Amino acid sequence: MTIISGKKREKIDRLAELAARDEERGVSLWQDAFRRLRRNPAAIVGAVILTIFVLVAVFGPFFVPYSPKDTMGIREGVVRVGQGLIPGHSAEHWLGYDHQGRDVFSRMVVGARQTLLVGVVATLIGLAAGAMIGGVAGAAAGLGGRWGRWVDATLMRFIDMLLALPSLLLAVSIAALLGPSLTTVMIAVGMVSVPVFARLLRGSMIAQSNSDYVLAATSLGVRKSKIALTHVLPNSLAPVIVQATLTLATAIIEAAALSYLGLGNPDSALPEWGVMLADAQQWLGIRPALAIYPAVAIIITALGFTLLGEAMREALDPKLRK
Repeated sequence: MTIISGKKREKIDRLAELAARDEERGVSLWQDAFRRLRRNPAAIVGAVILTIFVLVAVFGPFFVPYSPKDTMGIREGVVRVGQGLIPGHSAEHWLGYDHQGRDVFSRMVVGARQTLLVGVVATLIGLAAGAMIGGVAGAAAGLGGRWGRWVDATLMRFIDMLLALPSLLLAVSIAALLGPSLTTVMIAVGMVSVPVFARLLRGSMIAQSNSDYVLAATSLGVRKSKIALTHVLPNSLAPVIVQATLTLATAIIEAAALSYLGLGNPDSALPEWGVMLADAQQWLGIRPALAIYPAVAIIITALGFTLLGEAMREALDPKLRK
């Protein structure tokens, strides 16, 4: 017979008490995920980066010291591009001037809003279109019988065609067809993420369609359309939300790539980090900092979204909740 010491017995009893308390109280998926996120250092770092980025993007343009369109450096004779003179940082201009004599710090702050706008709108476009296609395909495949499987196969072949094309090539093709503009960048980047959201939601809904609650609802005579919309779809959104966070990071990078290729907003007076990076390439020999500032900002912002997205994926993983 094994003799259990008093301290060990107390620990076992305490563990059993906590387990019973959790079972009685019940913890939802999102509550448990939030608790895991608070204990994850990567999630905290990502959340801090994104909080700073959002605050700067939303409120920063109201407090910039200079207009991002004001060519004061040219007007005052401080910037002389023909002589290779583009002054750097100073007490009045923290990040110096650009090649047109505009304050770089003000343009970086205002550009954060444009970058956030492009990333969010592009992600929403991809999420809306992908969720519509994936939701119909998933509901049809899981609950639609033979007719539903035909609908699912038709929609997925279209998605496979989009997946067969490299994402950047697809975005460049769409942007070239629509012409250079900020709206074009949003649409092109959003279309790239459509197949990702569609396949993810479809797979999640098919997996949920085999759950016991779906069988119970079907046995009670609930219509399949209602089961799909009110039961299967809400329980299938967790991985899609995580993917949306990760897609924001790639959307910002791809939007910057399109702007760098000259397919973004043709008006350089409206600051956007990708446009600023493209404008700086011809002045790398004179002042490389003009390219470093927006590049570092894009990298740090994408890192924040990636850290938070990966932490959310781990927190919502059912294998890690056991």
